[in-house]
Amino acid sequence: MRNAGSPRGVRTHACSADTRVVAPLTAQPTRGAAFQGGYAGIRAGISGSMPCASKLLTALCLAVSIASAAIEGTVTNRTTGKPQPGATITLYKITQNGPESLESVKSDAAGKFSITQNPAGPRLLQSAYDGVTYAHMLPPGAPSTAVALDVYNSSKKPESTQVTQHMVFFEPNAGKLTVDEMFVWNNSGKITFNDPDGGTLRFYAPTDSKGIQVNCTAPGGMPIRSAPRPAGQPDVFKIDCPIKPGETTIEVNYTQPFNSPGTFDGKVFFKGGPTSLIVPEGVQLKGEGLEVRPPPPQFKGSIYQTTAASYNVGIEGSGVLRQPQAGGDSEQSGPAISFVLPKLYDKLTWVLVLSFSILALGFVLLYRAGQPAVPVKKSGKKK
Repeated sequence: MRNAGSPRGVRTHACSADTRVVAPLTAQPTRGAAFQGGYAGIRAGISGSMPCASKLLTALCLAVSIASAAIEGTVTNRTTGKPQPGATITLYKITQNGPESLESVKSDAAGKFSITQNPAGPRLLQSAYDGVTYAHMLPPGAPSTAVALDVYNSSKKPESTQVTQHMVFFEPNAGKLTVDEMFVWNNSGKITFNDPDGGTLRFYAPTDSKGIQVNCTAPGGMPIRSAPRPAGQPDVFKIDCPIKPGETTIEVNYTQPFNSPGTFDGKVFFKGGPTSLIVPEGVQLKGEGLEVRPPPPQFKGSIYQTTAASYNVGIEGSGVLRQPQAGGDSEQSGPAISFVLPKLYDKLTWVLVLSFSILALGFVLLYRAGQPAVPVKKSGKKK
């Protein structure tokens, strides 16, 4: 039924003698695979007397009532261990076209915050403090009270931050060379490394490189596009990607014209462990100082390592690290590694470009187990 005061396109349902809720005529299904089961959990937890006409209607009433409640919580500064006043908290509604900003508030003197809007479906809370933003996802049906958000102090000095894995993936095929360079950072401290002006990382891309793309993945986060900027040297770029406590991955992708046999020049601008050069089956690398390393299980290809800050390698052969699936499972379709992204992001262009990066991330999980950890060197400067 529709009340005279109800807006067109909505229908009111009586859930009890004293309560009415407004629900859309056509329920929109949750697209995020990561959040499937959220409403199912609510339905499973309902027992006893049924004030509504059916269990399904009761679940809908409960879900809407949860969504209509305010989002409240506390922001804690993990650097100091104390509640953080003055942090900016923004609520985003996740849609097929990307995040939609709904409301922003400031945390009070006790670090408390309250957001009046609370839409149905997946929501994203973003807390901004000391020049860095931190994301917190709220799946459908998740409690909207006592939400705990963490922030950190930031510094332009790396301090306890170091690149622990550096890998370059090569795919020479069809007259071009696809390059995917991955930097895995570890921040073992409690301060975020953030240098917007100087950049947290510099990388080299040859002059004939095309379509340079950079994606940063914060600890527990999704890949976010970052725009590379010239660093003041030929073919050298810098990236503004905060390195938060935990593990951060920065991925650089580009292509360049290539005919086998050919060469590739690389440069390294950070202090850390060796650089691993990974090629698919059927491709060989040659160069001064290259060391052949055993590949991880299930990986069809070759791995080389170099400790040089500048290197030149010869590349011969053709191959790809990804093979298209042609109906059914096949052991001949490259590494047996697969990651399924939530369907929620099917239409986000900044995620569609990450298929190669996801493969690289799967390789990291297999590869790093057999590699020694890179110690973090403390600065000898006195404070």
